[in-house]
Amino acid sequence: MVHETTLTLTVDGVSRTVTVDTRTTLLDALRDRLGVTSPKKGCDHGQCGACTVLLDGRRTLSCLKLAVTENGADVTTSAGLRVGDEMHPMHRAFIEHDGLQCGYCTPGQICSAVGMLDEARAGPPSHVTEDLEAGADGTAAELTDDEIRERMSGNLCRCGAYPHILAAISEVAR
Repeated sequence: MVHETTLTLTVDGVSRTVTVDTRTTLLDALRDRLGVTSPKKGCDHGQCGACTVLLDGRRTLSCLKLAVTENGADVTTSAGLRVGDEMHPMHRAFIEHDGLQCGYCTPGQICSAVGMLDEARAGPPSHVTEDLEAGADGTAAELTDDEIRERMSGNLCRCGAYPHILAAISEVAR
């Protein structure tokens, strides 16, 4: 027996209502039901990061979330990071630093990078943070190359554009 439910999501600033099977992932609701193709279906197991979106401002793997659990949520995809005709600084940096080859992972990389920078500014350390007290007062940890690599480790690029992705994120972090 199929159980469907109707939910409302704000996707890239637009309120959208959709009816989904209760077993539908957020990724499938976005792509298959709403036609939002910016997040990609990579591994469908939460291991590659191609489906990364910002959910209520925090990065998340949309292939691991059931859409019904996110009723009322604000979902921002890479496409939704634009402000009018203006590209987000992360988009520009990825282009300027050649941070993409095939482009499949790029929307997830960009959403993850934007979310990661917000997380790092909030102060929590990562596994490679040397001074664990640095973020205790709410100041951001220093985003060294190792910090960025660690914090972005959940996003894979099959083309190997990592040095360019790192350069793009470093530029925006400054």
